[in-house]
Amino acid sequence: MKNIFKKASVLLIALLALSCSKDDDNAPQLTTSVYVAGVEFNNTNLVATLWKDGVASALTDGTNWAEANSVYVSGNDVYVAGREYNGTTYVAKLWKNGVASALTDGTTQATANSVYVSGNDVYVAGYKSNGTNNVATLWKNGVASSLSNVVDSNAYSVYVSGNDVYVAGYVYNGTNNVATLWKNGVASSLSSEVNDAEANSVYVAGGDVYVAGAASNGTNLVATLWKNGATSALTDGTNRARALSVCVSGNDVYVAGLEYNGTTYVAKLWKNGVASILTGASEENGASSVYVSGNDVFTVGSEYNGAKNVATLWKNGVASALTDGTNSAAARSVFVTVN
Repeated sequence: MKNIFKKASVLLIALLALSCSKDDDNAPQLTTSVYVAGVEFNNTNLVATLWKDGVASALTDGTNWAEANSVYVSGNDVYVAGREYNGTTYVAKLWKNGVASALTDGTTQATANSVYVSGNDVYVAGYKSNGTNNVATLWKNGVASSLSNVVDSNAYSVYVSGNDVYVAGYVYNGTNNVATLWKNGVASSLSSEVNDAEANSVYVAGGDVYVAGAASNGTNLVATLWKNGATSALTDGTNRARALSVCVSGNDVYVAGLEYNGTTYVAKLWKNGVASILTGASEENGASSVYVSGNDVFTVGSEYNGAKNVATLWKNGVASALTDGTNSAAARSVFVTVN
């Protein structure tokens, strides 16, 4: 069976923090809905899946391999970015309220990794192949723009703040992957070109730009947070680790990711640089996405049950299984609405 949790499939998205006031006796009761995008194996293929409040809806019929990598809710509309195999190659796709639109024509491989909605505009970050190499790509309302023209590149996360569009990913320099942040299409390197690095998630708050990712110390990947380009290591580099998602709420910065403990990968959540262990995990899994709503912190990823990976949602550190463990599954992105 294909390794459904290999690095290329651990894709992640920048998320919007939502604040709300506490209820009082005279205030209307608010309803929270939790949306999670991910995948579940059907014994033949991965099925792109969306969970709303724990109830699963398949976005694809399971005939072909498909993945849901990112979810964003705007008003009454639910957007999911991902990809689906067409029998020859992968097609980058965007689902709106369960209806799929192809972002690429299927002649060369492509993937949609992240979706963000600002006003009437829908932004999707990912990559598409030019027939030889993968090219970091940003789609705005379905129209593609290449972010790089070098040997290989990928865009993992998109975030819009005012008139500025930020995209996080990497660019290959011929020797190593360089963690890269694009602002309105202009690239800035976050890491040196000596060792591999990747930028997996971008979030903008109060004029500050936060990027979560990983940078090699020459031996292991170190979970890393960049704030306005300044680097902070979240792990000491003794073991392999990656930061996959960042979310800011007030003065608090949350980062979700994973770290190898010598035996297996462990899902972790860092709050202002201090780590909490969510659970053990296997292969390239862990905590893949974090979202803050009011006083609640939602994190998704996967938890190993001894035989399979179980798609999991943690609310304030307490785990809830989204799948029953019969088939392998992973949750990749979380978005919370309050009405």
